Amino acid sequence: MGTLALLVVMGIVVVIGLVLVLILINFFGVWLRAKIADAPVPFSKLIGMRLRRVPVGMIVDNRITAVKAGLPLDTDFLEAHFLAGGNVSHVVLALIAADKAGITLDFNRACAIDLAIKGTSKTVLEAVRTSINPKVIDCPNPSGGKSTIDAVARDGIGVKARARVTVRSNLDRFVGGATEETIIARVGEGIVTSIGSSLSYKDVLENPDRISKTVLEKGLDSGTAFEILSVDIADVDIGDNIGAKLQAEQAEADKIVAQAKAEMRRAAAVAGEQEMKARTQEMRAKVVEAEAQVPLAMAEAFRSGNLGIMDYLRMKNIESDTAMRETIAGPEKHQPGA
Repeated sequence: MGTLALLVVMGIVVVIGLVLVLILINFFGVWLRAKIADAPVPFSKLIGMRLRRVPVGMIVDNRITAVKAGLPLDTDFLEAHFLAGGNVSHVVLALIAADKAGITLDFNRACAIDLAIKGTSKTVLEAVRTSINPKVIDCPNPSGGKSTIDAVARDGIGVKARARVTVRSNLDRFVGGATEETIIARVGEGIVTSIGSSLSYKDVLENPDRISKTVLEKGLDSGTAFEILSVDIADVDIGDNIGAKLQAEQAEADKIVAQAKAEMRRAAAVAGEQEMKARTQEMRAKVVEAEAQVPLAMAEAFRSGNLGIMDYLRMKNIESDTAMRETIAGPEKHQPGA
């Protein structure tokens, strides 16, 4: 029984020894590297990170980088940001860049910025770099398919402008602030408004800097993640005579309307003429109908004794005399072969 207990104890000791050996093999290099860099990490935290499936080497290396740059970041903060889905390396490098440039940026804000732009092409490190070194944005964005901003002065002449906007990141408003697309849209709107308020296109050509001043005075960077430093008009060209084109189109439209009204009046006149012809034919038909009643009336007069034969002969003689007089008085007809 004593031998069996001894074997069990020895087995437990051997297992514990193997576990300690495995721990030393897995974590000793990382622990030693952190220790030498004056950024020590206890074995318990290393083991905990491994159990939580956190890349131990990456967390320790970023802590070493931060400590060497004068930022004593604890591994718990770095591990928490990694588990939240953030990029620990970008956050550490951004903090170092901000600290060296004298920009106030704490760890929590850097993590918030990193998580806010997750899934985009931007990084928190780029945001800090843009805050240090301003970037230039083309307005309009060439990738949008347009190369110029088109506007019309008050004299009707079109003006095409292209601007370059210099901005830098505003880290205090980066989380929840509007993006570059908003800056481009606002600057484009300001340029259109400035050109549209100009009396003539010549004023725009003579003083393009007035556009820049007008745009800057509007405070277009309000509510955005950037601060506008300058708006420079890179190019101004003359476009089409929009006013003349609109007047020509209006004149053409007026002509079409006038032609349509004239056609309506002509159609009404034709309809009236046809109506008068129809009424004339109707009156003629009534005359013929009335003339057809004369023989009937004469026959009735004969039957009733109101008209005698001599009266009838005298009427026929009168008709014959009348026809002869009309023939003599009428124009001479052309005789064939004469």
